[in-house]
Amino acid sequence: MEEELKPSRSRRKRKRLRFRGILFLLLLAIVAVGIYAVVQFQSGYKLAENTDLPKMEFDGDPENADFQNILIIGVDSRGEEKSRSDTMMLMSHDKNTDEVKLTSFMRDIYADIPGYQSYKLNTAYYLGGANLLADTLREMFGVEIHHVAQIDFANFEQMVDIAAPNGVEVDVEKDMSEKIGVSLKKGVHDLNGKELLGYARFRADNEGDFGRVRRQQQVLAALKDEMISVSAIPKYPKLAGAVQGYIETDLPTSDQVKLAIELAKSGKSDIGRLTVPVKGTFWDARYPDAGAVLEIDVEQNRQALSEFLSQPLN
Repeated sequence: MEEELKPSRSRRKRKRLRFRGILFLLLLAIVAVGIYAVVQFQSGYKLAENTDLPKMEFDGDPENADFQNILIIGVDSRGEEKSRSDTMMLMSHDKNTDEVKLTSFMRDIYADIPGYQSYKLNTAYYLGGANLLADTLREMFGVEIHHVAQIDFANFEQMVDIAAPNGVEVDVEKDMSEKIGVSLKKGVHDLNGKELLGYARFRADNEGDFGRVRRQQQVLAALKDEMISVSAIPKYPKLAGAVQGYIETDLPTSDQVKLAIELAKSGKSDIGRLTVPVKGTFWDARYPDAGAVLEIDVEQNRQALSEFLSQPLN
């Protein structure tokens, strides 16, 4: 595959990044509240702008006074030096209303990747990391992307069990067991870390990847409610330790804290969710270089995204 993917001469070298698993920037943001509380109020130490937390280089759009869009990338590298992005979400924060919305992009979208021929959308990350994936989304959908977060959730189960030792309440819509490492029964259950991860990964039904993306969004919303509960506050320091080293972002620490506080203030209100492509705007196709893909009506999806985000698109 690597021999077939030939870059244009203008392609810049970018740092190769290795991350894998289910990702969750929302968790990072809520944990930042705990970090802030510990260092600011218990020790009297002022949160420094420059910290030793891992940072990454990213060519983000200029800051927008009305909203902030953060590209969330999850990669299942399985020990490989280069890998495709397993999950791609845009977390949008409206600075005027404090609304938070999540847009999931299907990885099999047949995309025009700048400097390359067309491939599946998740191939953009393989070819040029976060910057090329962001450029692809900008050109296809006209959306601004201000920051990026990549999270290795190899310890996802541990973090969930620390944050919610009694489990996270989820309405499991059907019996599930195939290829997820756990056996889940239909109904409302308190899922531990391993069960929650299995639920988010399940796709052995007629919904396929669309169902998997929907369940990932459901898990994010359930975790958000769990993390802003009063009972979770004493667990923040331990959870922050579990998170350290598994997240890389260009978002300054102070901005992470601000975002966390805004998310916490929003209480248990629902997070808006959208999956691209939207219903009725795509069809199955197959090409020799890309295999089975989703061909989409780009203009219809641009319009749907603009209406969902309440943002003007470029």
